[in-house]
Amino acid sequence: MFDAILKDSIIGRAIKKNIIKLNCHNIRDYTVDKHKKVDDSPYGGGKGMIMQAQPIYDCYNEVIKNEVKKPHTIYMSPQGKTLTQKKALKLSKLNNIVILCGHYEGVDQRILDEIVDEEISIGNFVLTGGEIPALALIDCISRLVQGVLADDVCFTDESHFSGLLEYPQYTRPPVFLGKKVPEVLLSGNHKEIEKFKKEKAIEVTKKKRKDLINKIK
Repeated sequence: MFDAILKDSIIGRAIKKNIIKLNCHNIRDYTVDKHKKVDDSPYGGGKGMIMQAQPIYDCYNEVIKNEVKKPHTIYMSPQGKTLTQKKALKLSKLNNIVILCGHYEGVDQRILDEIVDEEISIGNFVLTGGEIPALALIDCISRLVQGVLADDVCFTDESHFSGLLEYPQYTRPPVFLGKKVPEVLLSGNHKEIEKFKKEKAIEVTKKKRKDLINKIK
């Protein structure tokens, strides 16, 4: 899953240039069970299976064995704090991050208490595993790393970076289905263009995400 998505396009090019490094580890490779089992029934009863502590713990220790300092370790969980652009920017400044993907009904709490620094969610909903949320987190963080995008303005101008949504964008042709590109964008007047962009960003945010406007206030 990770190779198919992250080793292509912008993130894939960043990996090839060694701007970022991505290593995936299969927890099944660290189980002591001959059938490669990594889950078991929950104590106290309940539906579903729980990922065992031992395979995760052994995998984690193998991953960090050459690290001088414990890497910041994140568990993708619907119980975590919701991912924001501000959080992604903060994480992009770290040298090493370990992301644990849960599965089934979750992970033995003892391993979370032992190795996890924070839990992160990508929304108030539940998925079958942590792989898709982890992919979203990796992509979100990676594009903020210096050198991944052509220029910092590529992300500082985007939705959520300043707290506002991004202004409407247009490209050729200047007229499509009878609708014209706003004249100010064709004027070459940079001061007026910047004013237009800011006004439109506020307008779009008020219309689509009024909650963000309230937070800025």
